[in-house]
Amino acid sequence: MTSMAENQVINFSPGPAKLPAEVLEQAQKELMNYNNTGVSVMELSHRSADFTKIITRTEDNLRKLLNIPDNYKVLFLQGGGTGQFSAVPLNLLSHKPDLAADYIVTGSWSAKAAQEAQKYGKIHQVVPKPSTYTEIPDSITWNLNPNASYVYYCANETIHGVEFQYIPDTGDVPLVVDMSSNILTRNVDITKFGAIFAGAQKNIGCAGVTLVIIRDDLIGHALPICPIIFDFKVQCGNNSLYNTPPTYSIYIMGLVFEWILARGGVSAMERAAITKSSAVYDLIEDSQGFYVCPLNKDCRSRMNVPVRIGAPNGDEALERKFLEEAEKNRLISLKGHRSVGGLRISLYNAVSVEETQVLVNFMKDFMARHRQ
Repeated sequence: MTSMAENQVINFSPGPAKLPAEVLEQAQKELMNYNNTGVSVMELSHRSADFTKIITRTEDNLRKLLNIPDNYKVLFLQGGGTGQFSAVPLNLLSHKPDLAADYIVTGSWSAKAAQEAQKYGKIHQVVPKPSTYTEIPDSITWNLNPNASYVYYCANETIHGVEFQYIPDTGDVPLVVDMSSNILTRNVDITKFGAIFAGAQKNIGCAGVTLVIIRDDLIGHALPICPIIFDFKVQCGNNSLYNTPPTYSIYIMGLVFEWILARGGVSAMERAAITKSSAVYDLIEDSQGFYVCPLNKDCRSRMNVPVRIGAPNGDEALERKFLEEAEKNRLISLKGHRSVGGLRISLYNAVSVEETQVLVNFMKDFMARHRQ
């Protein structure tokens, strides 16, 4: 692990998020002249042999990291996770004749996905809409449709900090998951899913590329109105090169995959995620109410920790002071989402245990100075 330089900024942004220093250094080194080609990676043709090697190596390393079976295709697409809010129903609703899907809504992103999918078919929300997103209702209360084309959920809600600690059991109905903010942070059984997608700008790269992993039997069912750029069959048939892909973002993603492999793979990332999030949550629990996390303990995210200071609903003046002092200490991007307020601590893979401890120490010091 690279040691922290004096006065180094520590970026806790929820996304676009911190990238590993080693990845940035490698990208800087190759920016002007990639692999002795005489041109920048940004200038490589997506049809060139050099870029073919980049995208092939990137996919191969992802398959190693996640143990992806041969009957799953890997795509590198544009449009972000939001683009997949449309692409998923456009490709999968007609997998069964009812054009129906179930959505497990546990936060803002799954709610937006369900709203978008309603344009294309019959969308049923399997859990009642809560007043606030602070828990995941027990699965025995879910009202699942056995004739649904798929069941959709978001594995980690970045705004509210709700994370599934398990993979939902949907029987024979394909399971689709948005893993934009926790992919490659815990080991998962890929065979439990029909499709997985993830925007890169949290744990696996810079903004601009969206990863899609999809089972073979779910390909080739796109609705006639599906834009060709979102048609999984077309993209699979062209190895994600139907149009010019986000070449530089794919290159950065490939460097991140190599960085993760070199540090012990997903298991190492998961151990670090547990250590980092536990340090923050333990401080919250030991603060006697000075710091408050509104979430039920069984769904607290390892990636995004929402925090209020001074009261369950927060002392806004004290929270502003915290953010001001944190920034002076070069701890940045800790402000909560505008829809919920407070603080949000994002602990993605590139944030080290050491950096997390710097924040925890600052939080302890702030509490000691401002506790009533």
